[in-house]
Amino acid sequence: MAEADIAYVATAGAAGLALAISAWAWRLRKRLGAREAEVEAWLSGERAHAAACEGALNVFDDVRLALTPEGHAQSVFGAPEALAVLAPGREGAAAAAAIVRALNETHTGQMEGLVQRGEPFETLLESADGAWAVEGRALGGSAWLRLSKLGGAETAADAGLGALAEASPAPTWVVDGAGQLIWANRAWLTEVRAETLAEAHEQGLSFDRGADAIVAEASRLNARQDGFRWVSSDGRRKAWRILAEPLAGGRGAVIAFAIDMTEAEETRDTLRRHVEAHDETLNHLADAVAIFGPAKRLAFHNTAFQSLFNIDPAWLDERPTHAELLDRLRQKRQLPEVIDYAGWKASELEFYGAAEASPDDSWSLPDGRTLRVVRQPHPLGGILLIFSDITDELQLRSRYNAQIQVQTATLDKLNDAVAVFGSDGRLRLHNDAFETFWGVSAERLIEAGDFDAVAALCRPVLDDAALWLGLKARVADPDPESRVPISGEGRTDDDRVVSWQTRPLPDGATLVAFSDVTARRELEQALAAKEAALAESQALKREFVGSVSYELRTPLTTIVGYSELLEAMGDLPERSRQHAGAIRVAASHLARSIDDVLDMAQIDAGEMELTLGDMRVCDLLEAAAEKVRAKIEGRGAVLTIVCPPRLKPIRGDARRIGQAVDHLLENACRAVSEGGAVTLTAEVGSGEVRIRVEDTGRGIPYHLQAHVFDRFVRRERGGPGVALALVKALVELHGGWAEVQSEPGKGAAFILHLPVEATAPTAAPELSLSGG
Repeated sequence: MAEADIAYVATAGAAGLALAISAWAWRLRKRLGAREAEVEAWLSGERAHAAACEGALNVFDDVRLALTPEGHAQSVFGAPEALAVLAPGREGAAAAAAIVRALNETHTGQMEGLVQRGEPFETLLESADGAWAVEGRALGGSAWLRLSKLGGAETAADAGLGALAEASPAPTWVVDGAGQLIWANRAWLTEVRAETLAEAHEQGLSFDRGADAIVAEASRLNARQDGFRWVSSDGRRKAWRILAEPLAGGRGAVIAFAIDMTEAEETRDTLRRHVEAHDETLNHLADAVAIFGPAKRLAFHNTAFQSLFNIDPAWLDERPTHAELLDRLRQKRQLPEVIDYAGWKASELEFYGAAEASPDDSWSLPDGRTLRVVRQPHPLGGILLIFSDITDELQLRSRYNAQIQVQTATLDKLNDAVAVFGSDGRLRLHNDAFETFWGVSAERLIEAGDFDAVAALCRPVLDDAALWLGLKARVADPDPESRVPISGEGRTDDDRVVSWQTRPLPDGATLVAFSDVTARRELEQALAAKEAALAESQALKREFVGSVSYELRTPLTTIVGYSELLEAMGDLPERSRQHAGAIRVAASHLARSIDDVLDMAQIDAGEMELTLGDMRVCDLLEAAAEKVRAKIEGRGAVLTIVCPPRLKPIRGDARRIGQAVDHLLENACRAVSEGGAVTLTAEVGSGEVRIRVEDTGRGIPYHLQAHVFDRFVRRERGGPGVALALVKALVELHGGWAEVQSEPGKGAAFILHLPVEATAPTAAPELSLSGG
C-alpha cells in the first residue's frame, strides 16, 4: 500500500476514533450531570435532615455530647439554656469541654470504661440548678453522653405522684447514685427538724445512719431493700420500717420511704408480753393445760401438763399431733381403759369441729388417779384442754361426806338440843334431841328454814323475846364483835331450867345448843347444902379436937409430973421406979401426939404462922441429933451427921424444921436395929438445901411408899400416923417438899427439900435477912 493510502487510512481511523471518543465523552458527561444532580438532591435532603435532627436535639432541655476516641468533646447538641446551666459562662465547644472535664473528675472510672471499652453507665451530675441524669452509651466506635434534668414533672401522672408523695405522712426522700439528697417531702423535713430542703443540704441532715446504709445498699445492688430501725425523735423512740426502691431509669437514684411502726411495734411488744404473761400464768396453774392448733398439733403446754403425764419435754417440743399424743399416753397406760380404743380416739378428735365447749368429762386412769377433762374451742382455732387431778378431791369429798354422816350420827346421840345455822341465817343441821326438846317435827323445821321461823316454832316453849333476839344477832350479824360465844339460862313455861350457848364455827356458821339442866341445878343446890353442912361439921370437928386435946393436956401434965416425982423418990423399989418411968414415957409420947394433932388441925385451918429467920442448918442438925443419940446408941446403932462446913444460913422457921427433923429421927430410931446406922445429911442443891435422914432398917414396902405421908394410916413402923403427915405439911409451908426413897430390906431415906428463901404465905412479915 502506498504511503498515501496508509496516511489516508490512518487519518480516517483517527477521525473515527475521535468521533467515537467524542460520543463516549458526551454520554459520560450527560451521565455525570445526572449523577451530580442526584448527589445535590441527596445532599440537600441530608442537610435538611441533619438540620431537623439538630433542631430536634436542641429543642429539648437535655444535652448530648459526642466524644473523640481520646475522650474529649467532639460535638455538642442541646439548648443553649441547658448548656448555660451545666457550664455557666461558656458556650459551644467550651461548654462541652467543661462538662466532659467535670464528668472525668467525678466519674473517672465510668468515663474510662465508656471511651476505652464501650461500657455504658448511668449517673448523676450536680449543677447550680439541681441534679442532671447522665447516660453514657457507645455506638459504632463512637461514645455519646446524654444529660437530662431531674425533678421536673414532665407528665400529669408524674405531677400527681409528686403531689401524693409530698402529702404523704410517711417521710419520703430521693438520693442520687452518689448518696446525695435530691428531694424530700414535708414529713421528712419535719422529722429532721428542717424547714426547707436547702436548709437540710446546708446542715448535712439525714434521717438516720442506718437508713442511709439501707438506701446505699439498694443503690449498690439495684434492688429493693427493707430494714427496721429505732430512731430517737422529740425525746421518744420511734420504730421505722425503711423501704428503699431504685428508680427505673433513675441512673442510680433511690427513693426511700420511712413507715412509722411505733404503734405496731408497741402493740406487738404488748401482745408479746401478754402472751408471755399468759404462758407464765398457765405455767403456775396446778391444772394441766394443752392447746392444739387448727392443724391438730400441740401449740402450747404448761409445766403441769408435762408433770401430770410424765412425758419427755423434748418430745413435746416437737409439737406432736393430738392423735400421736393419745397414742403415747395409751402406751404409758395413762388413758382410760376402753374396749374400742379406735372409736374412743375418733370421738376425742371430733371435738375440733365443735362450736362450743363440751360438758366436763372424767378419766379413770389405771394407776388409780381420776382426771377431770375440760374441752373448749380455742378463739384462734383448735381446742383447749384442761386436765385436773381430782383424785384427792374425790377422796376428800368422800371423807367429808363420811364426816358429815358421823357428825350427824354423833349429834343424834347427844342429849343436848343442837342446831347449826349458816351465815345466811338458814337452818343447816339439827339433831333428834332438838326436835324432842322443843316438841317440833323435822318436817316443820325443814319448812321453817331460817332462824326467825325456827324461833317462832320454839317460842311457845320459851317465850323470851330478848333471848331469841340475842341469838339472832350471833347467827346473822357478820360483825366480828357479834360473833363471840355467849351462854345463859332461862326457864320454860313448864318450869324446866334451860341452859343455852352459842359457838361460832370456822365456816361462818353458828352452833346453838340447848340443855335441860333442871336436874343439875337441883343437884347443885343439894350439893351446896351438903357442902355447907360439911363445912360446919369440919369446923365442929376442929373445935372438938382442939377442945379434947386441950382437955387431955392437963391430966397428962399431972401424970408426967407425978411419974417424975416417983422416979426421984429414993426409997421406991426399982421395979416401981421402972413402972413410973414407963408411965412418964408413955405420957410424954401421948402429949407429943396430941401436939401433932393440934398442929395438923391448925395447918388445916390455915392458922399456923411461921416465924422466919436465919436458920443454920448444921446447928439445927446437931441439936436434933443430940436429942435421939442416946436412944439410937442404946439400940446398938450409930448416928452420923454430915454437913458442909461452909453451908450458909437459909431463911426458915427453925423450930418447925427442927420439929420435922425430930419426927424423922424418931422414925429412924424405931426402924434401926443393932449394928445399924442412922445418917443425918445436909446437901446444897440449885436454890435449895436438902436434909436427908437415912437408916438401915427394914425399909418400906413398895405398895406403901405412895401413902407414907398420908395421915391416920396404919403403919408397921408405929405411931398414930400423923407424924410423917405433919413433916410433909411443915416443909410445904416453907415452899418445899418431902420425898421418900426406900428399898424393902435395905432401909429408907426421907429427904426434905427446903428453899434457900422461904416463900410461905403464912409467914409473919419481917425484914429481909442476909446470910452470914
